Amino acid sequence: MTPELSRPFAIDRMGEASRVVVEANAEERAAIARRLGIVDVSALTCRFALRRWEGATVQAEGSLRARVTQVCVVSMESFDSDISEDFAVRFVPEGMETDEIDLDAPDEIPYAGAVIDLGEATTEQLALALDPFPRKPGAAIAREALADGDNPFAALAAIRKAD
Repeated sequence: MTPELSRPFAIDRMGEASRVVVEANAEERAAIARRLGIVDVSALTCRFALRRWEGATVQAEGSLRARVTQVCVVSMESFDSDISEDFAVRFVPEGMETDEIDLDAPDEIPYAGAVIDLGEATTEQLALALDPFPRKPGAAIAREALADGDNPFAALAAIRKAD
């Protein structure tokens, strides 16, 4: 599979530390929106601070900024939202990932050869930052839909009647 946003970075050219900015163009943003199942990605930039870790592992601290359009789960209307997310990941040679689960450690991203893909890492971080149940500001379920607490589907039935 070819990533929608690919920015290969050769780690052997890195030295001890590097800074890289990844910015998606219009075509890449449209492809990312399709992949993530959202209406639009109108802006996507990620700044990476990379440094060598242990062996061929690269520690990456990133700062993601995006503007996306999603569909509200309540009103079914499209709306724009800004995403601002700081994160840390480790690029690890394929097969060298740790077996231990450490919730405090950065996620590991395996890579092959001597090249990491900062574009794909950017797309993955955007996917993680998206609200899985996006709600337009001010969107609310009708009060009558919330009145019948005995039936978990009463809210859905009331919304359907309102349409």
